[in-house]
Amino acid sequence: MTTFFAPTVDWAYLAPLVVVLGAGVVGVLVEAFVPASARRATQLALALVALVAAIVLVGTLWTDVTDQGYVDVLGGALRLTVTTLGIQAVVLVLALVAVLVVADRSADGLDAFAPTAAAVPGSPYEELARRKGLVQTEVFPLTMFAVGGMMIFGATIDLLTMFVALEVLSLPLYVLTASARRRRLLSQEAALKYFLLGAFASALFLFGTALLYGATGSVNLEAIAEALAQGGAGGPTAGMTGMVVVAVLLLLAGVLFKVGAVPFHVWTPDVYQGAPTPVTGFMAACTKAAAFGALVQVALYVGTGLQAGAPDTFRALEVALCVVAVASMVVGTVVALPQTDIKRVLGYSAIAHTGFVLVAVLGLLGRPTPEAGVDALGAVVFYVLAYGLATIGAFAVVTLVRESDGARDGVVLGEATQIRQWSGLGRRSPWLAGLFALFLLSMAGIPLTAGFIAKFGAFRAGVDGGFAWLAVVGVLASAVAVFFYVRIVVIMFFADAPADDDAAPRPDGDALVPDVPVRAVRPRAPVLVALVLCALGVIGLGVFPAPVLNLLG
Repeated sequence: MTTFFAPTVDWAYLAPLVVVLGAGVVGVLVEAFVPASARRATQLALALVALVAAIVLVGTLWTDVTDQGYVDVLGGALRLTVTTLGIQAVVLVLALVAVLVVADRSADGLDAFAPTAAAVPGSPYEELARRKGLVQTEVFPLTMFAVGGMMIFGATIDLLTMFVALEVLSLPLYVLTASARRRRLLSQEAALKYFLLGAFASALFLFGTALLYGATGSVNLEAIAEALAQGGAGGPTAGMTGMVVVAVLLLLAGVLFKVGAVPFHVWTPDVYQGAPTPVTGFMAACTKAAAFGALVQVALYVGTGLQAGAPDTFRALEVALCVVAVASMVVGTVVALPQTDIKRVLGYSAIAHTGFVLVAVLGLLGRPTPEAGVDALGAVVFYVLAYGLATIGAFAVVTLVRESDGARDGVVLGEATQIRQWSGLGRRSPWLAGLFALFLLSMAGIPLTAGFIAKFGAFRAGVDGGFAWLAVVGVLASAVAVFFYVRIVVIMFFADAPADDDAAPRPDGDALVPDVPVRAVRPRAPVLVALVLCALGVIGLGVFPAPVLNLLG
């Protein structure tokens, strides 16, 4: 007779996850039982309270985890370390700011989301829903489910749990991408591309997990590392070098898709452009942070095992990641130069930043022991925090620069995402243009911004790990990237606003049509708070980075 042993669940270490996912479940019930008039306020309050509570709970675990080194939860399904807690804290902080942008509405009470996301664009059903003023507040529980998946994705060393977390964070993003109120066809096309490519990436990750299980007999990364370390003659993986190599490459492909690294980047500019702008900011910041947490876990454990048991395979893994890092920096920088759409520029910029963070990840792999790579781990966490604040802030500004019908208090239309339309914005709304310039300069790595400290830390980690040449490539790519960031700043402050009868390519077709008037919308309280928090974070981390760096160290 088989004896059943009840698993021990330490709920204190699961409390942040329970709060976030519980808020998502309660949010679904709110949609069913709370009156429509109070639903939006209830959902927003629930999401904000849950995220703040989760941040506090992560903070209460910090000292305990630091003292013990690491804590295994649910039999090792989750492993809490300072790095994983740092990733969770970054995801929660960025999600808190992103939810404030998601909650923004225009003066006429319309948000960025379609009244019926599944309706055929331009159909009578969609028009009827718009006339009746339907508002879909499901975006808030969807966001909470995605955040919960992100928290698990970067904190687990069990590949099956990691796969489940990958799906939990991805499925809400597919739905949110298709829910833009304007440019509906572009939004649904972006969602379809994201879903199909994401399904392929998930399949690759699952195939890699299956092959690693076949080679090592486990899906736990620590056990896999031990098996790979004994991979010589007579070891558990003896004679299966080819299977291990294919498995690791498939596994990395699934994770690299989520960080948007070349050659798994093709979805990034299209999805960034087509998704509702608040969702783009949330996705760009939070997903990248969680995905790099997962990438560090996979690279650290698998790399450590291969370094001990199969040095040649380990060097091949390093070469593959070097190629991905260089390609990401080069493609993201070069292809961003000719772009004419703000959101596509930020999309290709995200690809380049992925390459910069990979320099720090490779610096971690280049150390003789994982303990020697503490600074590299801190550089990764600091980078995703600095990049996330600048990115959410930039997309928040994009939501406020709108097309209008030209009247003094006229109808506000969709975002003015063509770079040409931002000409003269610095004179019409200097504070808004100034904030956008601050976020762009941080992405460019200008001193006294968080981006400079982040890039310095990532490149220093690469140099200390034996990849000085890769850091040089990163510095050169950063220097080239300054051009397209500064070009936007110059257009905002030094170019004249386009005349109404000028012609310019519009994103919804190839024909030349007149530019419509552009105006900066006065921000309401949620997005104003988000902008202030992002600006303070970018400046604070750039001028006083020591407290955060010491905490991570």
